[in-house]
Amino acid sequence: MTDLREVITDADFEAWRSVRLAILPGERTATVEELKAMDRPGRLMLLAEQDGDLVGHGVASRSDLAGRGSVTPRVLPPFRRRGIGTEMLRVLIAHTEAQGYPRVSSLVEDDGSLAFAQRFGFAEVDRQIEQLRAIGAEPMPPTPPGVEIVTVAQRPSLWAAAYRQVGFEAVKDMAVVSPLQVTLEQWESEWINTPEATFLAMAGADVVGLASLHLDSDVPHRAEQGFTAVHRDWRGRGIASTLKRMTLWWAAEHGISEVYTWTQNGNENMRRLNEHLGFRNGAWSIDVVAPLPLAAFIAAGR
Repeated sequence: MTDLREVITDADFEAWRSVRLAILPGERTATVEELKAMDRPGRLMLLAEQDGDLVGHGVASRSDLAGRGSVTPRVLPPFRRRGIGTEMLRVLIAHTEAQGYPRVSSLVEDDGSLAFAQRFGFAEVDRQIEQLRAIGAEPMPPTPPGVEIVTVAQRPSLWAAAYRQVGFEAVKDMAVVSPLQVTLEQWESEWINTPEATFLAMAGADVVGLASLHLDSDVPHRAEQGFTAVHRDWRGRGIASTLKRMTLWWAAEHGISEVYTWTQNGNENMRRLNEHLGFRNGAWSIDVVAPLPLAAFIAAGR
């Protein structure tokens, strides 16, 4: 019998983190404080236990992609193929249906997870590719004409300005299958992790570009290169390349040996830029979607 219980205490959050770290050791896992800051109405985080042993975790929430909910059931490898994932998915789906979403999505990272999702009616709609870059001697790049590069640590108030002047429109340009919805509150709590490694390109008083690193306290020698964007009127001037090179320079200066980033299908310009900067392609993450209610659970009498 699987015991599913809601994540409430700091110890629960740490247990939830431990499952993700075990299953996705190559990806950054949010800290306890970051997970708490991500809380939003309708979000449900679960721990799965059997005979007192932690065997998996799950989360159901509003997707950042418009018009859908999101669910993620994960089971630790030694406990798979025992029905735990199915039981957890059933609870997460019921919670998502209660929020009124017509569709539900999930991200899967391996063939077994993809086959599990397909069994319940999920179908692949998009992919992201991980791109990785070893850090060596990284010179500080020259600044393009007409701009100044500053960090958010130097000018904290500019992060909200970056959302209004660059991020809000740039998010609309992302190559995703459904419009991405990012509020200012999310931008300030989830889209920045290291102000001193978050670089902004300034044209006078205006933010015209941004790029950042997200540090990983669990794997300090690796960092994730975050959202890179340039104002539409300033594209094609080498700003994105300069900002990305600034993050690589900062990584070298602070003992980081590898940087990685995720790039969506359809964002060929960014993928080519990353390859030009020496990134190599790595793993895939697959976006799968299903209509609600799930036909498989209806057929089984839920």
